Amino acid sequence: MDFKNAKELLEICEREQRPISEVMRQRECDLGEIPGDMADHKMNQVLEVMRNAAHQPLKNPAKSMGGLIGGEARKLSDHAAKGKSICGEVLERAITYAVAVLEVNASMGLIVAAPTAGSAGVVPGLLLALQDTYKISDGRIVDGLYNAGAIGYLAMRNATVSGAVGGCQAEIGVASAMAASAAVELMGGTPRQCLDAASTVLMNMLGLVCDPVAGLVEYPCQNRNASGAANALIAAEMALSGITQLIPFDEMLNTMYAVGKHIPIELRETALGGCATAPSACEFRGACAGER
Repeated sequence: MDFKNAKELLEICEREQRPISEVMRQRECDLGEIPGDMADHKMNQVLEVMRNAAHQPLKNPAKSMGGLIGGEARKLSDHAAKGKSICGEVLERAITYAVAVLEVNASMGLIVAAPTAGSAGVVPGLLLALQDTYKISDGRIVDGLYNAGAIGYLAMRNATVSGAVGGCQAEIGVASAMAASAAVELMGGTPRQCLDAASTVLMNMLGLVCDPVAGLVEYPCQNRNASGAANALIAAEMALSGITQLIPFDEMLNTMYAVGKHIPIELRETALGGCATAPSACEFRGACAGER
């Protein structure tokens, strides 16, 4: 069940008539030499950490270590509770949970890097929103996590998930691709549709820079986790409708990686460009001009 790229993954899925989640689960068992029940136990632990991080700030908002964020998830939740949300239930919950996870991360709480700490809100944001809305069992959400893991593995093997290497397109972009693929499988899509959705996401987020204010994984990271969840939902909807992708996921990964190499160093997690050098950000930091 081992695979090195999306083409090989799809070939296995079609030959064995299995979804991506089952292929990834078997790969983990084979390569890790662990029984399936142990793999599932660990993945259930991952789900529990994700769920706690998504819900905790709704009850107990926490200020981030850097002081840039805190309380945003509660505001979104309260806004929806008043019947004022304009996004619809799935998207409203997805962005609320995504924002919440980043609040936990920035206040030194426990999160699951998916694939990184700075993009940790996207996957749980969308999957937990789908679970709430469509009453999906934990077992099926775990399937979604295996699916998302396959996409993250391919990105780490063949490109990058590091903002310092490829910009935020490599962090939020890959997280969003993971969430989109998982969402498609959860909603009855085929492995090919999963990969189409993942490719669409990378296309839509191509070139996104990494420019954390004050060098902290807080802002604009939190906002981008919300947008990553929204992007994943859009891509999943398109794939499930039957819209196919001209550019396969493997090629989009290569494209993303190549674009990342051309992003200036100032826009790759150095806090030397982009939002990090906007006047208001510099005022918050107490410095900007002449730092270099």
